[in-house]
Amino acid sequence: MANCMRIAVAAALALAASGAVSAELLGLPPVAAPVDNPQTPEKIELGNKLFHDTRFSGDGTISCAHCHADDKAFTDSPLKTSNGIKQQTGTRNAPTILNAAYFTTFFWDGRASSLEDQSQFPIVNPIEMGLPSHEPLLQIVRTDPAYTEAFKKAFSKSGNDITMEEVKKAIASYERTLVAGNSPFDHYYFKHETNAISDAAKRGFEVFLNQGRCVSCHTIEQDRALFTDNRFHNIGVGVNRIQPDVPRLSAEFLKAKAAGVDVDKAVLQDAKTSELGRFAVTTHFDEIGGFKTPTLRNIALTAPYMHDGSLKTLKDVVKHYNDGGKSAGDPSVNDYLSGGIRPLNLTDQQQDDLVAFMESLTSFAYVGAKTKQ
Repeated sequence: MANCMRIAVAAALALAASGAVSAELLGLPPVAAPVDNPQTPEKIELGNKLFHDTRFSGDGTISCAHCHADDKAFTDSPLKTSNGIKQQTGTRNAPTILNAAYFTTFFWDGRASSLEDQSQFPIVNPIEMGLPSHEPLLQIVRTDPAYTEAFKKAFSKSGNDITMEEVKKAIASYERTLVAGNSPFDHYYFKHETNAISDAAKRGFEVFLNQGRCVSCHTIEQDRALFTDNRFHNIGVGVNRIQPDVPRLSAEFLKAKAAGVDVDKAVLQDAKTSELGRFAVTTHFDEIGGFKTPTLRNIALTAPYMHDGSLKTLKDVVKHYNDGGKSAGDPSVNDYLSGGIRPLNLTDQQQDDLVAFMESLTSFAYVGAKTKQ
């Protein structure tokens, strides 16, 4: 599997350098880069190096790839929530960054507005990479001969002229190469190859479109399928457990935010506050417990599921939705549940078929991976 991932990443790097169109984009739109950060082979190569460098952490053990591992579909599956320096455990599950090039916001609560913006936060989060500031990282890239040469090639900058802006742009450029469409489903839906997926997956697709109403948030269009609406929803995960605490937690958070407390640190270090979700970014009370719709592409490889890793299998996820946003044994009433979350009344066969459909979304580049179901 690790070799499969390395081949896919190498192919993406070669593709970016050549400007060719890849089969891996079947089912996906072209990747767009910001005007101020066009893709170049030099930036992509530099970003790859930065992404995998463990020296940019407080104890020298953690890189971006620690939580977004090449051989785990760019997650840290099967961990429920991620581990940072000194084996500290975070409160959220690491989402895949495959196809993050198509996201409009980043992190589960959308607090970053671009790949460039997102890349700077884990480095200084005390329970992730744990640097006290970005200065230790900059000291390395300004003095390490390999980096000084790479920054000259990518940005024509050296010494103190190298700033976090160049670091962020390089990492984001690399991450924009991590695209993966070209799944059995893409051949069935976009190339009309009727035998590309199983009969169970075909039935599951009908459930996905109709009775299951999954397509409402995991979107499919005529010429592409991102399988995310890039929006935020309260689906009854996590926040159900803190219902009695929501008034107190939200009031305390608003007070802390007004006092200038770092939202990134304040939210992620406290398990209960973390469940406030999108509210921590917008302070809109109707977004309490809202989290971003994840893409379903390659979902069979990235268990466990949901922002807190609380659902172990795809069957568990389907059952959660079928029960109207209540996981097994959950008697609570969620005052903030999104309007579309209600019981689906799917049969056991329909639920199994829906899982089969989601398993058909694994890209051929990663099909050698063992699913976590």
